[in-house]
Amino acid sequence: MSVFARLVEQLADLLQPFFHASATAAAIVLFTALVRLATHPLARAAARGQRARAALQPRVAELRKKHARDPERLQRAVLELHTEAKVSPFSGLLPVLLQLPAFYLLYHLFSSATIGDGPNTLLGHDLLAAPLGGHWTDAMGGGVFGGAGLVYLVLFAVVAAVATVNYRLARRTAAENPVPAGDTVPGLGAVGKVAPFLSFLTLVTVAVVPLAAALYVVTSTTWSAVERAMLS
Repeated sequence: MSVFARLVEQLADLLQPFFHASATAAAIVLFTALVRLATHPLARAAARGQRARAALQPRVAELRKKHARDPERLQRAVLELHTEAKVSPFSGLLPVLLQLPAFYLLYHLFSSATIGDGPNTLLGHDLLAAPLGGHWTDAMGGGVFGGAGLVYLVLFAVVAAVATVNYRLARRTAAENPVPAGDTVPGLGAVGKVAPFLSFLTLVTVAVVPLAAALYVVTSTTWSAVERAMLS
């Protein structure tokens, strides 16, 4: 944690001339962008995989007709088809999974009172009037339209806008590439139905995690929306 804390501090020092008292918050946004840039090749591969799965749909439909009375054989045949085409139905999950350690580090860093043997000085940094180690419930103590409250209102507005864009993109993708029951990996169809609504869970995440981690979530989800629109 001390190594990661020094990284955040060094990024903040670089950004200090531009963002002054909010340099640490800007450093978190920059760190998030660097993480997303590093995982961008995987996102491109996931987009290619999605297009490849869409191209396989006619063959999947043929298998569905052929094995209509044998769901288990149908699932095996579709899995074999995906394996033959070198397409993984879960390829889109890898970029998300690789981001979890970075989010965990930020969450833990701004939830700990100490780092190593000393106090966590990062907790003394703010984004405008909102402490980076604080939570939405803390900000409400100064009122919804107080200094810290306004910071969260802006974050909620950004998250809601991005979630709406992601919802529409996910619904459009699901409509263009439907997953018929029983023709792919068990449970994948149910995941596809729920997926469009998952973006709105980020509103809850922003409300309950420290502000520093919330900045990671907001930056990452915004990046995802732009990236998905460019790759679709």
